[in-house]
This record gives sequence, C-alpha cells and structure tokens, in this order.
Amino acid sequence: MSVLLNRRRMLGMSVVALSGLASLRASAQSKIATSKSDALIVVDVQRCFTKGGSLAVPDGDAVVPLINTIAKKFANVVLTQDWHTPGHVSFASSHPGKKPFDVIDLPYGKQVLWPDHCVQGTEGAGLHPDLAIPHAQLVIRKGYNKDVDSYSAFLEADSKTTTGLGGYLKTRGIKRVFVCGLATDFCVAWTAQDARKEGLEALVIEDAARGIDAQGSLAAAWTKMLAAGVKRIKSADLA
Repeated sequence: MSVLLNRRRMLGMSVVALSGLASLRASAQSKIATSKSDALIVVDVQRCFTKGGSLAVPDGDAVVPLINTIAKKFANVVLTQDWHTPGHVSFASSHPGKKPFDVIDLPYGKQVLWPDHCVQGTEGAGLHPDLAIPHAQLVIRKGYNKDVDSYSAFLEADSKTTTGLGGYLKTRGIKRVFVCGLATDFCVAWTAQDARKEGLEALVIEDAARGIDAQGSLAAAWTKMLAAGVKRIKSADLA
C-alpha cells in the first residue's frame, strides 16, 4: 500500500514539475509585439556622445547597429538631438572655476556641468553617421534654450517648458513608447519617466542604451525609472 502511495505522490510531483516547466517555456517564448500605437524614441545618438566625441559615453557606438535593427520593428520612430547654444548654461566652461561633472544650483534646480557638447550646427551635434532609420518621422531638438538644460525629450529641466512631443504622440494615437539611446542615466531615463507622466506606457531597451554612470548615477536612474513604472526590457524581448 505504501509503495502505491509513494508512486502516486511521485506521479503527482512529476505532473506539477512538467506543468511548471511548460509555464516557464511559455513565458520564455512570449515576445512583445509592436503595433501602430507604439513608438520608438531614439535618444541623442550623436557624434559628441560616441567614440571621439567631447562627451563620449563608454561603449556608446555599440548601440548604433542594434538600434538600426530594432527600428525596423516600429512603424513610428522619433529621434532626439541635444542642440545647445554656444556658452550654454550646462557647460562647465560657462562657469569660471568650475569643471565638468561639478554640480551647481540654478534657478530650476541642481545642474550637472558638462564639457561643451552638441553645439548647434557643429559636426558633434550631428547624428551618428551609421545611424540608419530612414522612416523616422520626427526629430526633436532639445536644450536649445541657453539658460535651461533639457535631458528629457518631453520637458525641459525647468519642469514646465514642453518640447511638444507629448502632444505629437497623443495626436498620433501612441499609447506606448520604447526608449533607447544615450545616455541611460540622463536623457534616456528622464525621457522614460516623463513619458509615464504623459500617461504613456514606457519601456527602456536596456541593451540598446549605454550610461555615463557618474558617481552611481546609473543605478540611481534605474531605481527612479522602476519606481515610476518604467519597464526594463532587452532587445531580444521584442517580437
């Protein structure tokens, strides 16, 4: 009798194990399908932020071929560019005695100071020459206000001046945005968080972005993004 009970228990355990394995397989095989209500936002893939640039993000060039591939999965693509004036308030060179990565107080809050980068009309402000997304419909230029920085594609750093992207996406019927590009801990993160404030579902494609990671900024950015409801995915998760 005990042998029979043991066999039944083992059979039951096997069924449970197989069921669990099937669930894991189904989960692993599930992919995120994109639709016309989705948009890919490619953030600041510019010469200044890639190899040889004045503010090169470590391994920044590596995202370019991957983003080119990912973009083919989206009917709607938006590109962004940092587009600063000469002598921009975010440049360390605009503040005597300050150096890059110092933090100062400005009327709109804390500001990290950067090397001069992405100055309007310069070669460094141009998109990376290998970026190939001919079907992108919109380029948002940000940070062109000399006295206010702008990490987010939606909102300048004063938290009140909009770029118009939110209205554009709403008019186009976009409900969900996928964000990639440079840099994860600054412009990508701020864009994703502001997308949530716009009522959009926001997903950051982690392997299609790279961070600066200054003084723990990358981990801090992910903490804030996840707390805001931003989802963290990889390019392999896309159908």
